[in-house]
Amino acid sequence: MMPKLILMFTLNDMTVPDAIDYFEQIKDLPVDYFGFKELGLEPAKMKILNDKIHKAGFESFLEVVEYEEKTVLPGARMAVDMGFDYLMGTIYFPSIWDIVGKGKDKKIKYFPFFGKIYDRPSILDGTIDELVNEAKELEAVGADGFDILLYRYKYPEKINELITRVVSEIKVPVVSAGSINSWERLQATIDQKVWGFTIGGAFFEKKFVPGGSYRDNVAAVLKKLGKDI
Repeated sequence: MMPKLILMFTLNDMTVPDAIDYFEQIKDLPVDYFGFKELGLEPAKMKILNDKIHKAGFESFLEVVEYEEKTVLPGARMAVDMGFDYLMGTIYFPSIWDIVGKGKDKKIKYFPFFGKIYDRPSILDGTIDELVNEAKELEAVGADGFDILLYRYKYPEKINELITRVVSEIKVPVVSAGSINSWERLQATIDQKVWGFTIGGAFFEKKFVPGGSYRDNVAAVLKKLGKDI
C-alpha cells in the first residue's frame, strides 16, 4: 500500500504567506491531506485556508513545532479552535489531553513527536531503543499516531534501522516528516512502509521537476504514488 501524502504549505518550517494561493492552484489534485505550520501565516488567514481545505473535501493537519509546555498548549488550542482534523508535532505533555480530548471526548487526532527534539528546522536525537520505547509509551497513553523526523535524525547512517523498528513495533500510523526532497528519498519512504509522509519545501524548491511549476512538482509525486492525474 502506498503511503499517504500530507502536502504542507511550508518552507523552512514556516507556513508560506501566500499559502491560500498555492492551495487554489492544486485543490483539484488527488492529494490525501493538506497541512501547514502554526507560524508564518496570520490566524485569520489560517482559518480561511483550513476552511477552504475542508470545503474542497480534504482533512487538515496543523503541525506545531514547539518543545516547552507553555508554548505547546497554545498551538494545540489553535488546532482545536480552528477545526483541524489532526494536530501533528509538539513534544508530548499530559496536559495536552485537556485540550485535544481523550476517548469519547476527543476533539482532534494527535500525532506527537517522540525522541529528543530541538532547533528549528528540527533535529531528532536519541538512541533507537530510546526512541522506540518512548513511542510505545505514548501509544499506550493514547497517541493516535506519530510524527517522526526521520531525515532529521542526528545519526543518518541509522535511519533505515530506526524506521524499520518503529514501523514494525508501533501499531498506530507513523508519518515521516521533513526533508523528503528527492526521488531517492521518496522511493525510500515508499519502501519504508510508513502510513504517511509530508512534503512542503521540496515542492516550492522544485526538487522533483526542476524548472516546472509548483503544480507540476505536486503532480509528479502523486503520479509516483499511483494517483490518476
